Amino acid sequence: MTTLDGPAGTRHLVDPDVAPVLDVFPPLCLGPETLSKVREAQAVPLPDAPDPQALYPEVTTTERWIPGFQHDPDVRVLHYEPQRRTAPTAALVWIHGGGYVLGTADIDEILCRRIATETGATVVSVDYRLAPETKEPGLVHDCYAALRWVHDTAGDLGVDRDRIAVGGASAGGGLAATLAILARDRGEVPVSFQLLIYPMLDDRTGSTVPAHPYAGEFIWTPADNRFGWASLLGREPGGDDVSPYAAAARVESVTGLPPTFISVGALDLFAEEDIAYATRLIRAGIPTELHVYPGAYHAYDMVPDARVTQAHFRDCIGALDRHFNG
Repeated sequence: MTTLDGPAGTRHLVDPDVAPVLDVFPPLCLGPETLSKVREAQAVPLPDAPDPQALYPEVTTTERWIPGFQHDPDVRVLHYEPQRRTAPTAALVWIHGGGYVLGTADIDEILCRRIATETGATVVSVDYRLAPETKEPGLVHDCYAALRWVHDTAGDLGVDRDRIAVGGASAGGGLAATLAILARDRGEVPVSFQLLIYPMLDDRTGSTVPAHPYAGEFIWTPADNRFGWASLLGREPGGDDVSPYAAAARVESVTGLPPTFISVGALDLFAEEDIAYATRLIRAGIPTELHVYPGAYHAYDMVPDARVTQAHFRDCIGALDRHFNG
């Protein structure tokens, strides 16, 4: 738990629309002994979960296995294709969250279907290998394999090679940011846009750099963050030799990165690192849209009817739609 200013913690700062879920959402308390149990618990379907097909019926989903990066294993992706579209479409390579140690591509099916429906874009969601079983740069290499596959097979997919964006939430946002850096440095596949939703960018947060006193009490804590980064890096986070292909905040220069959307809650552990990254992009002359939502903790958008969640989706999907179709 982060060090908080005062005995009341930060609960009084939480937006009332998203506060009740904190009473039923158990702390993750990630560690070597608990990781498998947390994974098993998250794999159990929620009894009242909505049907993605019923919510967004005009999207076709196809599971594919694509070649891995260099000699890496093949990568599973979920390909979401809007049925009503004008080819060639834009494309979004989407990367799920989970602190680098949790989750699958399947958890974001509703979101991917929504993006495909509301923007008309093809969405390819990456089921990358997880840490600690796979260390960096294996995770971003899986994502790069998906990006390169979309680019190389754009004709067959009905995709416009000049409108391929990358995006993700939490650790997925961190991977999307490192993917954009890797693509820039390799010079093989152009990335037109990056959509970073409360991205996990800096291994120093909560390790060698303390979190600010009003961040990280809920959902994703400094202790979880240290475990996630240590699992990815294979060593304690915060050292001097961390690659920008693991932690995007470590990149020496952001020059040449694509236009960017970043959003984060003000109570999120990642608030300061996300604002700092947006500032760097803006100072480098990169078109950047930044939203900081007051009263929002990490993954606040799990509460679909909250007004802050509605604002979030209006902003992020609107930004994608303007980029793809503006």
